[in-house]
Amino acid sequence: MMKPKTEAELADMVGAASGPLHVFGGGTRPIGHPVTGAALGLSDMSGIVDYEPGALTLVAKAGTPVAGIEAALAGEGQRLAFEPMDHRVLLGTSGTPTIGGVVAANVSGPRRVAVGAARDFLLGVRFVDGRGRVLKNGGRVMKNVTGYDLVKLLAGSHGTLGVLSEVSFKVLPTPEAVRTLVLHGVTGRDALDAMTRAITSPFEVSGAAHLPGDDPRVLLRIEGFAGSVAYRVDRLKALLADLGEISVIDTPEENAALWRAIRDVEALKDRAAVWRISMTPGAMMTGLLPALGDDARHVQLDWAGGLCWLGADTGAAELHGRLQALVADRDVNAGGGGHATLIKGDEALRASVPVFQPQPAPIAALSEGLRDRFDPRGILNPGLMG
Repeated sequence: MMKPKTEAELADMVGAASGPLHVFGGGTRPIGHPVTGAALGLSDMSGIVDYEPGALTLVAKAGTPVAGIEAALAGEGQRLAFEPMDHRVLLGTSGTPTIGGVVAANVSGPRRVAVGAARDFLLGVRFVDGRGRVLKNGGRVMKNVTGYDLVKLLAGSHGTLGVLSEVSFKVLPTPEAVRTLVLHGVTGRDALDAMTRAITSPFEVSGAAHLPGDDPRVLLRIEGFAGSVAYRVDRLKALLADLGEISVIDTPEENAALWRAIRDVEALKDRAAVWRISMTPGAMMTGLLPALGDDARHVQLDWAGGLCWLGADTGAAELHGRLQALVADRDVNAGGGGHATLIKGDEALRASVPVFQPQPAPIAALSEGLRDRFDPRGILNPGLMG
């Protein structure tokens, strides 16, 4: 395995490569088609380069562990607001999640519904393209984000356009208080109604999830100054009173554990295959899930119903094709767009199906053109995204 310690070493390794490279960070999220190539791990390129708490900005090398960044931020009462998921529980992997891996996969958690995704907090990137050239875009401070927006282009590209060497982020203060409203026994359209009312209210909900099953619950997170949180909790309870029993989780430890479990999709960790489906909440609840019928036995809903995690134990290949067809069917997905991505599955399954939602022809042509421009030799994670 090649493990560069510096950006210069990384550039030399990519430039000298005579064949495909399998690029990865901590190896915690093997998502996409299996890649055949020389292993190029970034975990030795680690360390916080610059952190300015007063400016709410942090710069780190791509291989820096997420846990180390979160600890440094916590020491200053700050955090990564987009709440990146840790895939290890769901996928059963080991290793250490890195900040470069978070950016490469645009990994975001339940708070995305309120504040945005990882790419929305990126200020700048440094990366090595498929020719071995070091490129940079954006900056290290919020006032210096200029030029072409390669920053957002690299986020979610899974290492197919360039190998990240350094990333810079906007960070946010940690809130003073957090509470979670729990609506018990709420299912179907009532669950969608509860989440829609809450997320469209003026009461700043930072998480809206639904856990179906034998104990169905809608979970609504409220964060901020203690007085504001108490006021908003009371107003939301009044707003949702007609939907049934409501309780409140008010200890920091219980809230942290609950939303960590939702973030990391712990409810589906024992399923053999898991998909991440993104659609409009209405289409998800009234179109896709009813169409799936019994295949929707194991689900977790996030982002006020706009994100569904679906698990299965048998017939994964057939279900995968059905899911992607349903997402593309405008009779089911009236809002259009959306995608169904296979997140968990064995190597044989991932090799045999289009892991990512197939793109319309014009977008596919644009994506191919971008890969040709940034990686003309086709050596960076070839085939990973289809």
